[in-house]
Amino acid sequence: MPHQLSFDLPVQVALGEGDFFVAPANAQAYAMVTQGHWPEGKLALIGPPGSGKSHLGRVWADRQSARIRAAAALDPEAPLPPAGARLVIEDVEHLAPAAEEYVFHLHNHLRATGGRLLLTADRAPSRWPIRLPDLASRMQATSIAMLDDPDDRLLAALLMKLFADRQLAAPPDLIDWLALRIERSHRAAAQAVAALDAAALSLGRNLSVRLARDVLDKTRPPAP
Repeated sequence: MPHQLSFDLPVQVALGEGDFFVAPANAQAYAMVTQGHWPEGKLALIGPPGSGKSHLGRVWADRQSARIRAAAALDPEAPLPPAGARLVIEDVEHLAPAAEEYVFHLHNHLRATGGRLLLTADRAPSRWPIRLPDLASRMQATSIAMLDDPDDRLLAALLMKLFADRQLAAPPDLIDWLALRIERSHRAAAQAVAALDAAALSLGRNLSVRLARDVLDKTRPPAP
């Protein structure tokens, strides 16, 4: 069978509160973020890529009418937000050195005026590459909410969401089959779904356990 042309279309990620599945692996982080009782008005949400940091940050931002900013795109010359503002800064591990002084003043401003600051990153604040000592010490004193690797229920829900984000309806037996065989991590789930989507488009086949066997057998590393 000749391969069909496939197109790398953008994935429409669902980030509403109803799309966030709460399970034991993320329940504590969800509670810490949504309850909002943070020491000194700040919280660091830590987890690997694809673990739901942006999703949970959006849930909180929608509840609080907060603004969301990418750390790498912060303007060092930007004015400080109004007193008591709510703000999400995503991917703080990518904060540019030129913006560190701005974040230092932003942190102090929000703390002094009763604002809230939610920070997301793939590593703990003690490992953020911040050069400004005063900012580093304040970030390291931030309370942490951890998004752990998914348990069985969360992995199945994550797979269903990843397929749905691609406008794909995966059969229940495929979800069960994948959840038992892939590595229990957000990255592995995303890679498996992307591989199956690409294979289904290229080969003109429906999503199925049989397709998953063919795809995963090709991508699984050989046994030692």
